[in-house]
Amino acid sequence: MQIRSDHTHHLDRTVGEVWDAIGRTDEYRQWWPWLRRLDAVGLVAGDEWNCTVQPPVPYTLRFVISIDEVEDGARAWATVTGDIVGSAALVVSSSADGCDIRLSSALRPKSRSLRAVSTLAPWMARFGHDWVITTGLEQFRRRAG
Repeated sequence: MQIRSDHTHHLDRTVGEVWDAIGRTDEYRQWWPWLRRLDAVGLVAGDEWNCTVQPPVPYTLRFVISIDEVEDGARAWATVTGDIVGSAALVVSSSADGCDIRLSSALRPKSRSLRAVSTLAPWMARFGHDWVITTGLEQFRRRAG
């Protein structure tokens, strides 16, 4: 099972403000209590973010986000390995009254236990993924400004 997602959200902040907040990886664990571990230098090409995530489902995800490419102030591309594997992209673009954040990804389970969950309860895998994205964005809106 592969989970593809493409979420675009509007924020009433400038691209510069949002990009600055995204770059403050040292604050992520304060914003997102479900992010149990994050070892990251920053949003820079070549960095590897070691992550542990606990969504409200009966499993924990451990993975590495390898930051492949960054266009400062605009977009970033990454490869994900670990319990889940795939790719993700982040695009921040200006709009008339703020900016839009677009997060797209194509991820699939790699660990045996997650493959089992995805096969037996695909709704649970989708719920966990969507919960992290939507909850994470709302928490970002409240805390990153």
